Amino acid sequence: MDNLKNIFRFIDGKGYKAYKEIEGIYDFNDYTLIVDHVQGDPFASPSRIRVRVHIDKAKIPYELYDNKHKKIALCDFVSRNFYSNISRLYERAKGSGKSGVLYIDKCGEEVLERTSIYIDKNIIEARLEVGLPAAGRKILSREAYDIFFNQLKIIVNKSLYYDNLDKNSLKKAVELSEDQYFIRNYIKDNNFVAFLANDSILPRESGVCDKPLKKAVKFKSPETMEITIEVPNKGKIKGMAIKEGITLMIGGGYHGKSTLLKAIERGIYNHVLGDGREYVITRDDAVKVRSEDGRYIEKVDISPFVNNLPNKEDTSTFSTLNASGSTSQAASVIETIDSGSKLLLIDEDTAATNFMVRDEKMKYIVEDNKEPITPFINRVKSLYDKNNISTILVVGSSGEYFNVADKVIMLDEYNVIDVTDKAIRLRDADFNTIEEKLIIKNSRILLKTSFPNGYKGVKVKTLSLNKLLYNDCEIDLQGIEQLVDISQTRAIGEIIKFIKAHMCNDISSLRDSVYKIYELIDEKGLDSIVATRGSIGNLALPRKYEVLAVLNRFRCLKIK
Repeated sequence: MDNLKNIFRFIDGKGYKAYKEIEGIYDFNDYTLIVDHVQGDPFASPSRIRVRVHIDKAKIPYELYDNKHKKIALCDFVSRNFYSNISRLYERAKGSGKSGVLYIDKCGEEVLERTSIYIDKNIIEARLEVGLPAAGRKILSREAYDIFFNQLKIIVNKSLYYDNLDKNSLKKAVELSEDQYFIRNYIKDNNFVAFLANDSILPRESGVCDKPLKKAVKFKSPETMEITIEVPNKGKIKGMAIKEGITLMIGGGYHGKSTLLKAIERGIYNHVLGDGREYVITRDDAVKVRSEDGRYIEKVDISPFVNNLPNKEDTSTFSTLNASGSTSQAASVIETIDSGSKLLLIDEDTAATNFMVRDEKMKYIVEDNKEPITPFINRVKSLYDKNNISTILVVGSSGEYFNVADKVIMLDEYNVIDVTDKAIRLRDADFNTIEEKLIIKNSRILLKTSFPNGYKGVKVKTLSLNKLLYNDCEIDLQGIEQLVDISQTRAIGEIIKFIKAHMCNDISSLRDSVYKIYELIDEKGLDSIVATRGSIGNLALPRKYEVLAVLNRFRCLKIK
């Protein structure tokens, strides 16, 4: 600690690069400060620091983080608390550029595995960013001293010590994670794909605000689909369970179909207490599939859906720089199945019409041998019967899917009604599906040439939640709707760099390469795939399905 004080005295007023002198480890008695990286300029990305407290001093009971899901919940709670304390207590120093910035990764409504807080049996550690103060490009040591020796000390004391935390709220957050984990295992063991508890609040405030909508109609299960699950802490919870198979959601516009599907889509993540979707739980491998005009496709076997093209092009290894809506959706379905997903989520609002259905009148005019597209309606039943791949589908304009549905629920002013019996009576007796097993060979070998070097090696930059930049190649992630946090996008950038450095051997398949990375992350944590010295505190773990989806949209991707 005294050493850091001396450095600040020595570098005061010097050029900004002299701040590099503070990199190192400092004992502050109650905690350890680690300065991993110092920014080279006040306008550059802030410096990275860590604050580490020994667990004997933090006094956080081990039973609050003695397994993975509880640890994620505890770290999420502490990270939110740290962010709140910075917002309440911190007075930013004035200066050039990012002077005085103090930041910890901001959490949304989902509880994600993050790198902002780390805990084990020995330590708890917060990973922060700080903008070192400057006037122009001259060091302001007094302001830096105030950050490190006064303000940070207060925030750490309020954030990392169990005695200063809201113990009751922390206990509730951890218990909620236990209940959510229990429900996830329950639906998996009992052949359900999703569970939505009664009284859940599904609508959100707006398209840009993920908070629950005030005065929203609370969710209530139809009696025919209602089950009771007794969880470890909350006790008995009643709600709607969706079985494996083909489930349709129908109803008029603005009555809540897409809202219900969006809640199911986000149910792959746990949600914080008060979100309204705490007990909306979807199986972990559910993937939302949509059409994406103009997306890149590299050697995907779309022949189950697109074949016999007029130009005789082979669709078993189909590639294009600019896919149509139907072709892009066909590729996305195949890629999703190849990724290991057993639950497809589709909303007709974001689907290609000619991929989804082809009615009898159109078949009469355009005969089957003149139409290269086999619509999804002809495959969806065999996907489940032969491949055990379920589908939840929102439809509002066509009753053709009644012919293949196992369950049909109608949304009426956000109220859910089971209309399966009515829908079955409307089935066409002569309707046929293609009853064959879809074979996905997992033979798309990832080539080293997928990841070219730029002028200065490889630079991967996160531009936004939906945009990554690999050197000068922009990757559009708009169609990957289950990415919910920019920190997940940053983590995907780190995973791409790890694949280039360690996984490209012209032998392993694209899927196997990603799966092996997740085995490493499961064993050693998200930090294990980051090449940067020290630790990065603004990463959140995406699922492997999103990583594969990003790679499949990467225009440099090359497959053998």
